[in-house]
Order: sequence, then C-alpha cells, then structure tokens
Amino acid sequence: MNTFSEGTYDAVVIGAGHAGCEAALALARTGMRTVMLTLNPDSIGFMPCNPSVGGTAKGHLVREIDALGGEMGLNADRATLQIRMLNRGKGAAVQSLRAQTDKNLYHREMKKVLEHTKNLRIVQGEAAEIITEKGKVTGVRTTYGGIFSCRAVIVATGVYLNARTITGEVVKDSGPNGFERATALTENLITLGYSVRRFKTGTPARLDGRTVDYTLLTVQNGEEVYPFSFLNDAVPKEQTPCYLTYTNQKTHEVILNNLDRAPLYNGEISSTGPRYCPSIETKVVRFSEKERHQLFLEPEGADTTEVYVQGLSTSLPHDLQKEMYRTVRGLEHCEIVRYAYAIEYDCIDTLDLFPTLEYKRIQGLYTAGQINGTSGYEEAAAQGLMAGLNASLKLRNLPPLILGRGEAYIGVLIDDLVTKGADEPYRMMTSRAEYRLFLRQDNADLRLTQKGYDAGLVSEERYQKFLKRKQLRDEAIALLNSRAEQKAANELCIRHGFSALTGGVTYADLLRRGIPLSELCAEFGILEGLPRDVLDSAETEIRYEGYLKNSEREIEKAKKSEEKRLPPDLDYTKIEGLRLEAREKLQRVRPLNLGQAERVPGVNPADVAVLTVYLSLKKI
Repeated sequence: MNTFSEGTYDAVVIGAGHAGCEAALALARTGMRTVMLTLNPDSIGFMPCNPSVGGTAKGHLVREIDALGGEMGLNADRATLQIRMLNRGKGAAVQSLRAQTDKNLYHREMKKVLEHTKNLRIVQGEAAEIITEKGKVTGVRTTYGGIFSCRAVIVATGVYLNARTITGEVVKDSGPNGFERATALTENLITLGYSVRRFKTGTPARLDGRTVDYTLLTVQNGEEVYPFSFLNDAVPKEQTPCYLTYTNQKTHEVILNNLDRAPLYNGEISSTGPRYCPSIETKVVRFSEKERHQLFLEPEGADTTEVYVQGLSTSLPHDLQKEMYRTVRGLEHCEIVRYAYAIEYDCIDTLDLFPTLEYKRIQGLYTAGQINGTSGYEEAAAQGLMAGLNASLKLRNLPPLILGRGEAYIGVLIDDLVTKGADEPYRMMTSRAEYRLFLRQDNADLRLTQKGYDAGLVSEERYQKFLKRKQLRDEAIALLNSRAEQKAANELCIRHGFSALTGGVTYADLLRRGIPLSELCAEFGILEGLPRDVLDSAETEIRYEGYLKNSEREIEKAKKSEEKRLPPDLDYTKIEGLRLEAREKLQRVRPLNLGQAERVPGVNPADVAVLTVYLSLKKI
C-alpha cells in the first residue's frame, strides 16, 4: 500500500470515546496541535451501555475531572435528564452524584465541543501502526496509508480492538451497538512489547417505553442537588423520572433452565468479565439464595421512547431474552428495540505503564480507558485527561502531574492500575480509597484546581470562579467558628434534647452536636445567599474536623515513603533477603519509589524493611 503524509502534529489520539475525548481536549487546550483518529465520528462520546454519568465513587471522579479542567462534568450537566445524590443516608465520604443523561445529546454536545476546539483536528480512520524510532514515538499510520507524524500518541481504543459481540449462538465481529470494530492495531501493540489479554463486558436490552406498564413500577424522582461542574450553579428543575422493579422466580427459572444456551456457561465466552457489574445469568447462579434482583428502568433520551433496563445485562439468545424480560412486573407486554449482548475485546497489562500512563518501553506512547482494563465512562475519562495532560507536559518539557492516593480518586485509580494491575475489568469504588473522607466530592476543586491551573489546563474563567468559591467557603467556616448568641443557642439545644450550655459556644460546636446547618442558618440568620454546595462543604469540613486532621497526618506520613525514589535500573533479583515472590513482583512492576513498592501485591513489610536497609547501605 502506498503511504502519504497527513501532516505533522504534536500528538495523535486514537479513539473518540470518553478517554479519547478528554485526552484530545487536554492536549489541544494546552496548545498542542492534536489529531483525534476515530473509526466513526458518529461514535464520539458515545454511551454504548448505561446512559448515565456518575454513581458511587464515579461521581467523585467526574468532579475531579471537572476540577482539573476536563469536559465530562460540563457535558453531563448539559445532557442531564435526572440527577440524584446516592448514599444520602451514609457519611459524606461515600455520597456520590449520579445523573441520568440524554445519550444522543451527550454525544452531540461533546462532538460540538471537540469540533470548536482550537488546535484539534478530527479524522475518520483506523490506526494500523504506531511508528517508533530509537524507542520514541514518531507517528501513526492508518489502514489507508495516511501517516500522521507526531511526538506523542494516546491509545484510547475502548472496547473496539478485535471486538466481537455474543448473543446466544450468534457471534459477530463487531464493536458496540453495531459500530465497526478495529482489527489492525493489536498486532502492532504486541510487536511493541505490550502484553495483551481479553476482557468482556455486556449491556441489557433497550425496550420500547410505550410497551411498559409504569403503573406497576415504583417511581424514582430526581433531586435538587448541585451539578457535576463547579462552573455551573444549578441542576434542571424539571427532571425525568426513572422506575424501579425486580426480577422474580419466573425470571430466574428461564435462566436456570437454559444455561446450556447461555454463552457464559456453555463455553462460548471464556474472557474475563466485570466482577462488580455481572450479567443477570451470573447473579442468578452466584446468588442462588436471592429471590429477586433490583432493576431500574431509565430513559435513553428526551427524544426517544427507548428505555434502558439497568441490572438485566445478558448474552442469552433473542428468544430467551424476550421470554425473560416479560416475566418482570411491568414488562409483561414489553417489546425489545435493541437486544442485549456481551462484547469481548483486547486490552493490555497496565503493569507496563508509568503512573503518567506512558508505556515504559517507548517514550511518548500512552494508553487510557478500557484498553487499560477498566470499566466505566468515568474511569476512562479520568485516565484520558491524565494521559493527555501528561503527554502535553512532556512535550512542553515540564514535570509530569502524578496525583497521589491522598490527593484524588484519580490517583487511587491510576496507582492501582500501574502497581497492582487489573486481572479483571477494574471499577472505581469508595472502598479502594484509604483517605476517602478527605477525597470528597465537595472539595475536589480545593484539592485539584490549582494543579490543573499550574499545568495550563484550567481556564482563567474557571480559576477565578474557584478562587471565589474558596473565599466563600473559608469565610463560611470562619463565621461558623465564631460565637453564637448564648440564649438562642441554649433554646436550640434544649429543643434538640441536649442539656443547656454553661459557657460560650460556637456555631461549629452546635453543628458537631448534630444540629443541621440549615436550622442554624434559619435560627441565627447567618450565611444567607451562599451557594448550597459551599454550605455543604463547610458543614462537612467542620463536622469531621478531627477525622480530617487524622487523615492529613496519615497522608503526610505516606508522602515520606513516596519521596524515597528507587533507581529505574535497580536489579531486585540480586537483593539478598528479599523473598523470591517479592523479587519477581518488584522486578515486574519496577516501582518509582518506596511508597509504591509497599503497595505491590506480594511485597510484605519485611520485604520493604530489607529494601530500605539495602538502599541505605548502598547510599541510594
């Protein structure tokens, strides 16, 4: 095939899903001439699975992406149909925003943003080869022979690499939702030294909402909460309802009586699927004691009657899907618009990556999103932003931005990937974060916006709004730490069942006794006109002040280990005293510092002590 020049750029982003969009924007917005290569521009920012953004821990990621100058939060706010705060009955650390979004609108709005971004060119085409010379990226060749010369490449191919969809006995070489798959790049990645494996995910059917009996279902309305983006002030007043229903014994019988036709159980699917988002077949078999499983019916958009059935992902044949769905209360007469399917795809071993998401063997080559073995739009977008931003920083000869586990959920996500690897599709959860009380949604901008601004990604408009919000929050906390009027404070305490106060008391003292901030504001006429999210953040900061100080001490302690750098060429196999497993694991991961070494699976405290002594003796 003849080759031809497509021009010279700073960077090429391969893929236009949630990782690719954030990577391309991070590069272009920081002045890098960028090309986004996509199989189909109609799949830009596409949501092949749930038409939603956020969720437990995922909402934290979206707010962190926004705080750093990313686009997902803003775009989700534009496309929101309904928004709720999950885990309201639990502590502030695990409360997470989740929005039901208009799938087509999300795609159109993200495409519009990309098309109007300076320094960014969108090209339809498939990457066939990442060209390298002397261990550095020099370009990308397409299947049509076009060569984009560049100094950095971000591979964000999602689930498209050698994808195949499985529905019962029917297997198709296809990407999600019938989109074309990518077949040319995997062989090149293997040639470059990547370790490639196969993962699987799936999606439920989409129903015609006109054939659902909503009167038999439990309505789930939206809430008046704050939006994802710190640039926005409010969520839509008019929100679209979702609905709750359940599987039942008949549903489970359809599945259990037909496991011989279920690809997950008859051998057709052998790749690794997501532990925390299993198919209904897996749930019924694994949790046989459960009489029912929760299902949510969620709108796909404002301009369509299609309804997504969250919780009923399957790869059963079409005839069994129809029978199974119609056993569910409210779906007895449902018609399926799009049948469910499972999808297998190629991904890489992330132990081959630096914390910047750059490939250890080739300078300028980064990966982000589901190719890194993660699941979820939010995890993908977070990686895309960090890969794109770190590529930009490297191209500008600036230090990388590596977020620690005590700085962001994004830091936890990436550290888990590059230190522990992913033997199954990785999903972010609050339980993965040791310092989750500190890494809350409400303070994401306080933790990260200055870093994004220093890296050149946060706009001046966003930065000034951040400074104003920080000022308001600081003033609110200062006021709450001031003295409250004694008589009114006593009366308030008595109304709440507390004994009368004998000395002076601050508003903060009353908060810590359990009196809601809203009641304090009404009783004393304080903090009028402040935004709701500022008040929520100030209240949380005061209520958990003691715990937060403990977290900060732990974070500072952990930083000391992170500051002890390890030589990149250190031969762990020759360090006497290290157990064989520790030698093998450290040699494989090649941690950058002692803190990362401590987190490598298979390395115990005794191994760390041996390593510390060795470094001291060698004066490293």
